[in-house]
Amino acid sequence: MLILHRTRRQSSQCYSNHNNKGIQLSDEARVPARAPGSIQVIERMMSLLDALAASPDASSLKHLAAATDLHPSTAHRILAAMTQARFVERQDAGTYRLGIRLLELGNIVKSRINLREVALPFMQVLHEQIGEAINLGVRHDDEIVYLERTSSGRALVRVVYLVGGRAPLHLTSLGKLFLAADNPQKVRDYAKRTGLPGKTPRSLTTLTTLEKELDKVRRHGIAFDDEEAEIGLKCVAAPIHDDEGNVVAALSVSAPADRHDPNWVSELRRTADAVSHAIGYSGKK
Repeated sequence: MLILHRTRRQSSQCYSNHNNKGIQLSDEARVPARAPGSIQVIERMMSLLDALAASPDASSLKHLAAATDLHPSTAHRILAAMTQARFVERQDAGTYRLGIRLLELGNIVKSRINLREVALPFMQVLHEQIGEAINLGVRHDDEIVYLERTSSGRALVRVVYLVGGRAPLHLTSLGKLFLAADNPQKVRDYAKRTGLPGKTPRSLTTLTTLEKELDKVRRHGIAFDDEEAEIGLKCVAAPIHDDEGNVVAALSVSAPADRHDPNWVSELRRTADAVSHAIGYSGKK
């Protein structure tokens, strides 16, 4: 709370002004009320940017004015200002398209996104809903690296799922999502490089079984680990996409086999989609 102190001289001056000129206005009251107009200009700028983004080709002034319900002179004035700032580019034919400055700013935002910080609040909400461990993983070469984990508190923590832990792609539900995003040749190269080592009798250790499993992952957009990394532990994973539609991370729910619930799939998918949208994914690949 801001407390203003007034000296006796200032008080006398105010009293004098009150007697001679009426009540003295505060500094804030003397400032022109520009906020509403400024907000309106920003809203109009945003509507023009949205209209430009919705059009695959350069747009005419007439089209943009109609799409935004703005008078052509108003649209022209705002577009001119945005062109000067490089948010918009004006073509020789008098048409407009999004400017390079937006790409520059977008790249700055993208470089500053911390995936773990973005995903963690969503993970915590999902953890509270289902009461089991939620894992966040990314691919590093031929392995999954676990960036974050919410512990269920109901079972001992498996070493493979500790933050910073690693596991072969083909042994985890998270890793299968990345392999499924690869083309068949890259999957064959992975199998040749790694030899598809197994950890349990359920591990996928042949190229044929792995390819069949990845085909299911591609069709359903979800991946499972049926006690393939550790006996007694099941997992289900959903992908996280970046602004270009690439799989950049994944979320999984891991739990003892006797507590595994197929109904987690829809909640997990919604959470992964929410994280994707939070980092810029529009839903289009």
